[in-house]
Amino acid sequence: MSNSSKTPPAANQEGAAAHFLGTRIRGLRKRRGMTLAELAEQSELTAGYISQLERNLSYPSIPALFNIARSLGVTIQWFFASEASTAPEDNGYVVRKNSRLSVHYEDGIVDQLLTPQPNRQLEILHSRFPPGTYSQQSYSHDGEEAGYLLSGSFELWVGERYFQLSEGDSFSFSSQEPHRYGNPGDVDAVVIWVITPPTF
Repeated sequence: MSNSSKTPPAANQEGAAAHFLGTRIRGLRKRRGMTLAELAEQSELTAGYISQLERNLSYPSIPALFNIARSLGVTIQWFFASEASTAPEDNGYVVRKNSRLSVHYEDGIVDQLLTPQPNRQLEILHSRFPPGTYSQQSYSHDGEEAGYLLSGSFELWVGERYFQLSEGDSFSFSSQEPHRYGNPGDVDAVVIWVITPPTF
């Protein structure tokens, strides 16, 4: 698996959430009683790469964070974070735009969680892919997923199948099939994903 990543961009209004990922990885690894070397071996990454992530010096690729999460016994959803607080009356039912939980990946890809926690049998994600960004390597997990391309263009590989999608197109597939995706266009691609059960 590729260990390439880019240095996180300058802090913005999502800065704290963006830079909280490494802290959560390190904290959970220590609670699991795992060394960097053990986590690296289980996730098929290098200890140096994970160390950079834990020190918030870089962002992971989507497959890398997926492997780390699986090795630590959680889903990627566990790593989502936000600066904003949730109103007590909304808790478990409503997600306000300014209080979405988010996770940041390399190359500026950002996922935002649109379903409240704790979720039940599905999760909805708002994903933004800057021009030319891809998930790089295929990965698979339990469940099914569907998506709707709100804007931009999108490429999708499911098993041996390849699809080009334009604004307004939608798709679905078994998450157990290896899949990857990306944005071949020159503007951001925005995708709404629905995953059930919430194994991502």
